[in-house]
Amino acid sequence: MSATQDPPPRTGPIRLGPHARAALRPTADPVVAGGFWARRQEVVAHAGIPQGPLLLESAGNLHDLRLAAGKATGEFRGDYPFMDSDVYKWLEAASWQLARLHPDSPEGRRLADDVERIIGLVADAQQPDGYLNTWFQAGKGRGPFTDLRWGHELYCAGHLIQAAVAHHRATGREQLLTVARRFADHIDATFGPADSGKPIDGIDGHPEVETALVELYRETGERRYLDLAGYFVDSFGRGLLGGETYCQDRVPVRSARHVEGHAVRQLYLLAAVADLATETEDAQLRAAGERLWSEMATTKTYLTGGVGAHHDKEEFGDPYELPTERAYCETCASVASIQFSWRMALLTGSARYSDLIERTLFNGFLSGMSLDGERWLYINPLQVRDGHTDQGGDKSARRTRWFRCACCPPNVMRLAASFEHYISSTDGRGIQLHQYTQGTFRGEVSEVPVVVSVNTDYPWQGRIAFTVDESATDEPWTLSLRIPQWSSGFTVQYPDGALDENTAALDDGWLRLTRSWKPGERAVLELDMEPRFTQADPRVDAVRGCVAIERGPLVYCLEQVDHPGGGLDEIVIDTSRPLTAKHRPDLLGAVTTVLAGGHRRAIPERGWWPYPSSDTAEFVPRENGAAAPIELTAIPYYAWANRRDGSMRVWLPTS
Repeated sequence: MSATQDPPPRTGPIRLGPHARAALRPTADPVVAGGFWARRQEVVAHAGIPQGPLLLESAGNLHDLRLAAGKATGEFRGDYPFMDSDVYKWLEAASWQLARLHPDSPEGRRLADDVERIIGLVADAQQPDGYLNTWFQAGKGRGPFTDLRWGHELYCAGHLIQAAVAHHRATGREQLLTVARRFADHIDATFGPADSGKPIDGIDGHPEVETALVELYRETGERRYLDLAGYFVDSFGRGLLGGETYCQDRVPVRSARHVEGHAVRQLYLLAAVADLATETEDAQLRAAGERLWSEMATTKTYLTGGVGAHHDKEEFGDPYELPTERAYCETCASVASIQFSWRMALLTGSARYSDLIERTLFNGFLSGMSLDGERWLYINPLQVRDGHTDQGGDKSARRTRWFRCACCPPNVMRLAASFEHYISSTDGRGIQLHQYTQGTFRGEVSEVPVVVSVNTDYPWQGRIAFTVDESATDEPWTLSLRIPQWSSGFTVQYPDGALDENTAALDDGWLRLTRSWKPGERAVLELDMEPRFTQADPRVDAVRGCVAIERGPLVYCLEQVDHPGGGLDEIVIDTSRPLTAKHRPDLLGAVTTVLAGGHRRAIPERGWWPYPSSDTAEFVPRENGAAAPIELTAIPYYAWANRRDGSMRVWLPTS
């Protein structure tokens, strides 16, 4: 690049191919410039990502790469064949972070040095034929591709490819992309239909390589990577893994009616389904994506956006099987849900996918990382009971520095580091804003750039101001604003000063503002942010007779630390008393709490049998025959488990 050339547009995890048929395209060069999400990104940038190399070293991941390269001695360290994937997810996160840093800044130089050092380890570990998996190269197992159900070789390859694409887009350098392409070429030469003449007709027990191969096609233009992704997607459900539901092999995705099995596996596979439908105009795959997303959102998604009801096998449960204290809601499953939903939002243009993204981002995803960015949750339950004992470990309800199976922390890092690429899109006729955060976002109108800046204190305030910074066209274009599914009302102020309160027509969840926009013109959207009680579908047995508290996109919970004098299991909420929002700059990094009314009720002693007859089963009030009223303080769910251990609950029994 010459000194006079502008740098290429900065693109994110998805850059659609030239022949893609999608309603929307991600915008280039998005900027988050302050506010809630900028602060969370700063935590990831200054705490999460910098600690990655040290933690990968201490966990043995980097040792295993040296071992595979012949530059270390000893035994393989780690309990799983997918140890390499943690390195690749960290490299992806670090690459997106590099894209935001000036290369000559001290932070940029330090991070670039770490990235280049670890890329060098990866390149050294790769075999001459392109194969790369340190577990098998270290002599574990029976050899390459001999344990497709559990070996995770293609899963690791997928994360390698995504890291390589991120690094190439962020820096323009090709070393890691060359490594990824060599492995992809080896896989392409090894896997194919039985009549293809290739050695193996098979699939990996953990989908991931499929969506990565589509992105490698987009980055390189090599059609064979897209075709290979299609072969893998259509091979699930053929019984190549014994027809196992856990591995998505029970039924072909084209005819599947329900999301099932391991939640992360299911959703990574469906992300690839959406990718392939976008790039190939496959109507059957598009219909499968729409059908399975709807079934998931309607019957198998928690209020927080989390998914996965079973600890056993980390699986989806039956429809409406959504227990609270045994909710699994793996943090990685929230990441996968967001990735699937974003692809469906681009493919279809429907706002409902971005509604679910917002809910998951603010709640089920963000809860996975501590406020200081140094401790993590693998699972995200909606209730921790009084007297809960926890031995720690990967499936702990207590935040942990790192995990034996450390898939979640670098997954959070890579999504948070690329968050700005999930906010806006363009369709050639304007800009669509899917998420609300302070920043600057670009689109195109008949190939002419238009730029909009956003100023807001969302999610604490519902006022969102939009200013047109650049519009070099006289042609009318549309600024599309998503009106969240949770919003009970909104007001929009147009550039001419006119006000419209709850009367503007919505188009599939979008408020469309079409005019010949001029630089400097403003519009203001005001969303109703009154706190509210929420009830679940009555078929969700686990929370029948309970309510939750929400405000804006945030789900709230009670923590024991805010309610001394007894346990949360004794608390009953009084829905006849109003909810009140109170901003607390002193609490949990500055949050808006919600105050509610309730009371404690003591449970009488019942001897050795906890099931009294119905005529003696009533709670006994604590004070003189009348319930003792108390004030309840609800905090945002994402901020729980950041003070001291104790009980927590989202769903509260009503009076």
